[in-house]
Amino acid sequence: MVQRLIVHAGFHKTGTTSIQKALKAHRAQLRPHARVGLRPAIVGLCEAARAYSVSRSALDLGLVQFEAAELATAWAEQDSTLLLSSEDLSGHMPGRRGLQAYDATPRLMAAMVEAWRAVLGDVAIDLVFTTRDAAPWLASCHMQHLRATRITQAQEDYVRAYAGSAELDGIVDAVTAAVPDVHVHRFALEGAPFGRILALAGVPEDLWPAMPHRNRGEPNSLRAALLEINRSDLSDDDARAARKAAMQAKA
Repeated sequence: MVQRLIVHAGFHKTGTTSIQKALKAHRAQLRPHARVGLRPAIVGLCEAARAYSVSRSALDLGLVQFEAAELATAWAEQDSTLLLSSEDLSGHMPGRRGLQAYDATPRLMAAMVEAWRAVLGDVAIDLVFTTRDAAPWLASCHMQHLRATRITQAQEDYVRAYAGSAELDGIVDAVTAAVPDVHVHRFALEGAPFGRILALAGVPEDLWPAMPHRNRGEPNSLRAALLEINRSDLSDDDARAARKAAMQAKA
């Protein structure tokens, strides 16, 4: 039976990619303490969570619980701590599909915990959320939207429109209230969260892999180039190709 379930469930643009790269690179080293599961291993649950964050339908929430229960059934024979990490468990990032905040996340976490407990019994569950100061987080979200979608808002307009989405601590508080029998942790990006996650998994500090390097911020020139492409009269396919070329040129 699973001994403990540690779920790093969000948020986007809070160092999650760096953490996941480090977990993947050192999976074998960490295995005596925890088995690592990243998005490819839990993709059905991630996609169900993203769908519910948009629809808020009972059907999609039921699919979240189904996917969570299916995973728990597969884990039932594992005698280990499981460490999962994917920001998509919190749903879509605000700014996508008309979403203004992570307000679906508390219900998503409650549904997953309910399903996991139904299969695994009284297993210890820790939910982990990495957070970030509002200004750099909003700037990073805007850049991500520029890279991946045809957003046409300048950064200052995006920040004004989505300032409320940066209240990440409020979402963590709501998750804590939604799952009162679960340990909920918030680790700020500015406070080296990778080591704190490893400590939760019982990895001795002298065995911690090197801290992952945070991604470099993108230059303002790339932000301007992507915005110009998105505002152009190019077709969506051509704009996508132009964005890819611009990002490769700045790499």
